[in-house]
Amino acid sequence: MPNEDVAILVPVYNEARVVGDVIAGLIDHVGHVVCVDDGSTDSSADAARRAGSIVLRHATNLGQGAALQTAIEHALTLPDMRYLVTFDADGQHQLADALAMVDLARNEDLGVVFGSRFLDERTQAGFLKRLVLKTAVWVTNQSTGMRLTDAHNGLRVIRTDAARGVHLTQNRMAHASEIVLQLGRTGLPWREHPVHVLYTDYSKAKGQSLLNAINILFELTFR
Repeated sequence: MPNEDVAILVPVYNEARVVGDVIAGLIDHVGHVVCVDDGSTDSSADAARRAGSIVLRHATNLGQGAALQTAIEHALTLPDMRYLVTFDADGQHQLADALAMVDLARNEDLGVVFGSRFLDERTQAGFLKRLVLKTAVWVTNQSTGMRLTDAHNGLRVIRTDAARGVHLTQNRMAHASEIVLQLGRTGLPWREHPVHVLYTDYSKAKGQSLLNAINILFELTFR
């Protein structure tokens, strides 16, 4: 397998309906898939485990940032890992994009590759969501000194030396700015890569299409 040194990290909270299919689509393409079930009240953990993932569990819901930190810490203990990929559990991210980002990191010796839904036209975000996310990008860039086009995209490739510099304390949506700041401070080379975020009927029904974007702005402003 060409990507045996890759671990995909999937924070999970009440995604039993889809997480099994998401994991099944990943499991044969990388060395490990690590799910952190963040206090789900449904059968998410069982679905992820049946699909072949390593499953860690928080007893209570701590937030995506905390789940991501747990996943990173565990992945860094796995033998021969070189790249960690952060990946959403709800079916919005694409395996092809993740693997292309890993290839970019390998070929250009990059410490970090950030996914961006704003580098091409594949992602169909509504006007209001796009406006909120663009505003969040501006706020993040001002606070971190980075110059990203999509600072709150959950699809990232992080080389293990860069991942050792990640110590998230913002448990909820504000962790997305915190991780940008911490990765930037490593001084390792980084790039962005265009990705397709697919807003499904499932994610829209859960209110993720706009609510998460508003939560990002709220937490950035009042943290």
